[in-house]
Order: sequence, then C-alpha cells, then structure tokens
Amino acid sequence: MPTNDITKLGKNILEILEQFGELELEDVTMEADELVLRMAAGVAAMVPPGAMPTALPALKPFQLIEEKFKPPIQEYPGQVVEVQFGQTKKEGGTRKQIRKIGGEKVPPFYRFEYDNPNRPLVTFDVFDMRMSLPKPIREHFDEVMDDPGEWAKKSLKEYGADLVTVHLISTDPYIKDTPAKEAAKTIEDVLQAIDTPLLIGGSGNPDKDPEVLEAAAAAAENERLMLNSASDNLDWKRVVEAAKKYNHNVLSWTQLDVNNQKKMNQLILDAGLPKNHIVQDATTAALGYGLQYSFSIYERVRMAALKGEADLQMPLSSGTTNAWGAREAYMSDKKKGSEWGTVNFRGPLWEAITGLSLALNGCDIFMMLHPASVQIFKTVVEYLTSKKKDKPSPLLNWVTTKA
Repeated sequence: MPTNDITKLGKNILEILEQFGELELEDVTMEADELVLRMAAGVAAMVPPGAMPTALPALKPFQLIEEKFKPPIQEYPGQVVEVQFGQTKKEGGTRKQIRKIGGEKVPPFYRFEYDNPNRPLVTFDVFDMRMSLPKPIREHFDEVMDDPGEWAKKSLKEYGADLVTVHLISTDPYIKDTPAKEAAKTIEDVLQAIDTPLLIGGSGNPDKDPEVLEAAAAAAENERLMLNSASDNLDWKRVVEAAKKYNHNVLSWTQLDVNNQKKMNQLILDAGLPKNHIVQDATTAALGYGLQYSFSIYERVRMAALKGEADLQMPLSSGTTNAWGAREAYMSDKKKGSEWGTVNFRGPLWEAITGLSLALNGCDIFMMLHPASVQIFKTVVEYLTSKKKDKPSPLLNWVTTKA
C-alpha cells in the first residue's frame, strides 16, 4: 500500500476512535516489515501482571501544565457617590479635618479590579447625658459621661474614632424634654471641643426630632455634618429642608427593605437634596438577632448601585451599636455561667463581628461603642485595604483594650 494511503487510513482510524472509543477489526491481514505498538499509560495499567514483557521501559507520569491565574475582571456600570463630612475654613466651615466615604466602583475589597478610594470609617456614639450603658462600655467613659465634648475628645484621641455621633437623647419628652435651643448649644460645645466633623442624632421621638435637628443644623451652619435621620415615621421634609438650608448631609433610614430604601431616597432627591449629601441606613440587626437579613439587604443595595440603580448609589451606614442589644453581648458571665466566657471578651467581639460582616457587603460608616470593638474592626479593615501584606500584628489585649 502506498505511504499516502497508509497515512490516510491512520487518520480515519483515529477519527473513528475519537468518535466511538473503540475499533474492532474482522478478517484483516496486516503485512509489515516492522510493527510498533504504542499504548497509553491508562491502558498499560489495565494489563494483568506478567502479561507485558519486563523489557519495556517504565512509563513516566504526565506533567501538569503550568498556567498563571488571572482574576476575572468585571466592569460595573454604576458607581457610589462620594459624601464628605465637614468643611474647612476655606470651604466655609471651621473643621481642621474632613472625612469622606463612598466613591466605590467595585464590591468591597475587590482590589484586583479597582482600589476603592475611601476606607470604611468608625464613628463613636456620644450622648448628651449620662446613659445606662453596659458595664464593659461604661468603665471606659465613666469620668466623661456628663460632658459630651470631653466624651467626644476621648473617643477620638484615645480610642481611634474617625468621627463622633452626638445623640441628643435628653430632648425626648419622656426623658428630660430638653428644649431644641439647648440641644443646639450642646452641638456648638462639641464642635468647639473637637476639630473633626460629627453626626447629629435625635432622641428617636418622631414628634420632637425634626425640631431638634432643625435647631442643631442652624447652630452648625456650613459645617456639613449629618442629620440622623430622615425616615417615614416622622416629618422628614423638615429634616431635609434644614439640611438644604444650612448645608448638611442627611441619613436616609429605613427598616430592612430594599424597595422602601429606594423610595425614601427618591423622596429626598425629589425634595432637592443632592445625592452626594445622602447616606442610607437600611438598619443593622445584631449578630444572632437577624444579622443575616441586614447582610442580605445591604448586599442587594450595594450590588444594585454598582449595576446602575441610580436611586441606591449612596454610601451605606450601620448602627453597629445595636449589637449591644443582644443579651449575649451585655449579660454578665456571673448570671449565665462560665460557658459564655467573660463579657469583656464577648461584648466587643459581638459588636466587631456585626460590623465586619456588613463591611464585607460594602457598608461605609459604622456607629460603634466599645474601644476594643473599634480596634478589632479597624485592624481587620487596615489589613484588607493595605497595599503591604506583612504579617498582621496582634490585634490587642481585649480586656484592657491596649494595643
């Protein structure tokens, strides 16, 4: 048989083997001066011992193909707006420092796609009156709890807060019913005590809060603080109008519902407040008390924003202090027993894990209470956002909260 015909026959046989996996020949006579058989390693392994000549060389294993991993890069059509807290003297305010959140173009910590411009921030909760806080928190602030300005300074200088949130709790008609003008004076005092921006919270009373936030906004004109909050259970229009008139940001607060969050944002935008003056808070449920719902809602809000949903393209806020409402966080180990461990470990971890869980979904600012929680949180965020990947340092001594 001519050589070309042999080559053609060989190709045909290979095609048949590839299609059917086997080939059976009947009544075939092969004549050749020399015949060479090559067997695949898998076939050779199936041959019974002693059936193959021992003279054949040992088969070598296959070599793995080396391939460099390339992360899947995805482009997102949407972007979260950047929101600034505070204004310097040049901008019309008095703050020596400003803070920014937002600006994300990719999901959190997806640094192989893009380095988001701003890290998550921590704001310490400060109150305008002495509060009945859990002992692990109270022991760090007991000497300053009668002075919101000193409380704010200690939070910033000793415990690493980026901002503070002043809650005007005493204005609640069922607590002290402090007048709005007096509450505004408290905000002025805190602004004098610190040089960073702050956030302003009311008492939670829907009838009194709009009046209180209006007065506080006027007292801090052009400082670009944040009014907490505009929600559908109070006269949110008064809060938004105060923010517009005195140049502040507003927290758009809803309860664990993407559609309600979008609706609230739309109402605020339609009222004329720019998108870069809005932060949204979809409510933080604590670890073990519904955190999975918050996790899901925050994730849906952030991914919708990156996919182009314009009415959700604002930074996210978390009331991480809600973690201290969980009995596991505050209950004394003497009452429950040693199996829960000391509350000085348990409480801060409960708050830190609640915050870090939402940070993985793109939350931008975290309201927190315990110094150790803040140190744990900020250490992990620093490691995830740092360009250097050195061995992470020990977090801290959780009992004394000293690094």
